Amino acid sequence: MKTPRISLEQWASFKAVVDEGSFARAAEALNKSQSSISYAIARLNEQLPRPVLSLDGRKAVVTEEGKVLYRRAVCLLQQAEETEDVARQLAQGLESEVCLALDNLIDIRRIIPSLNRLSEQFPLTRIRVLETSLSGTEEALLEKRAGIAIGPSVPVGFSAEPIRQVRMIPVAHPDHPLCKTQRPRDPRHAPAEPAAQPPLISDWEMRMHRQVVLADSGQRRNRDSGWLGSEQRWTVSHFSSSLKVLRAGLAFGILPEDWVEEDLRRGSLRRLPTEADSERLIQVYLIRPAAETLGPATALLARTLKECLSQATPDHPA
Repeated sequence: MKTPRISLEQWASFKAVVDEGSFARAAEALNKSQSSISYAIARLNEQLPRPVLSLDGRKAVVTEEGKVLYRRAVCLLQQAEETEDVARQLAQGLESEVCLALDNLIDIRRIIPSLNRLSEQFPLTRIRVLETSLSGTEEALLEKRAGIAIGPSVPVGFSAEPIRQVRMIPVAHPDHPLCKTQRPRDPRHAPAEPAAQPPLISDWEMRMHRQVVLADSGQRRNRDSGWLGSEQRWTVSHFSSSLKVLRAGLAFGILPEDWVEEDLRRGSLRRLPTEADSERLIQVYLIRPAAETLGPATALLARTLKECLSQATPDHPA
């Protein structure tokens, strides 16, 4: 890449002359002598193939080439100013990147307003979201791959604030055998009279059917969570994949209510009435290092995440 022949000072002088309409007013605006402005413009005209300014008496007139280059000069000077601002912000502790470990329990749709607000206030800070599950959330914090996290368990050396409870509910496609009124009877139970509502689904019945479960994204541990009684399982790495399997009617699953609420409203999935305590509430925390001060971008993200997620409850989703 060639080194530019024309300095930013020359382009700034050119812009000032165009904006102010004369060399004298440009010198005043830039707090420079008129002779220095005149010299900068003269050198600029010499270095370019065609002049950008001409004199009509004492009035500076922009040439056609100058009109085009003026617009480029404005952008160039603005970029230079923004670059210096970035340097100042970085020197004051602004992060070049913020990394959040987001447990699969939380649908990323819930936190998009928070991410957007961060980008609006700190447009030069990049955002990385690690979508994790089970021990993977803790692992991302312990290995410093994430600065803060949203998850259900807090590793040693980290502080946490409870921000949301997530309800896990068993669901299946309406055509799945577990959703039928007439189902195989648990041989351990006595015969019952026919009922208007389908009987509660026992553990025995659930074990007879395929279950889609979530894998642990952690590399060091293999943690299980929730009801895992089925002998036949399909293991996926994200709840979005679980939904595809459930919508196809190929398994039942126990998923966060946030992930299935739209399907339940549309009728593409149905809640399973189970005997077992398969519906449970999981407390989710905003987790951060206990002994470290957060940078300005991470601190803003933490604050807005609390606002986003505390507005919704399992009974009244946001």
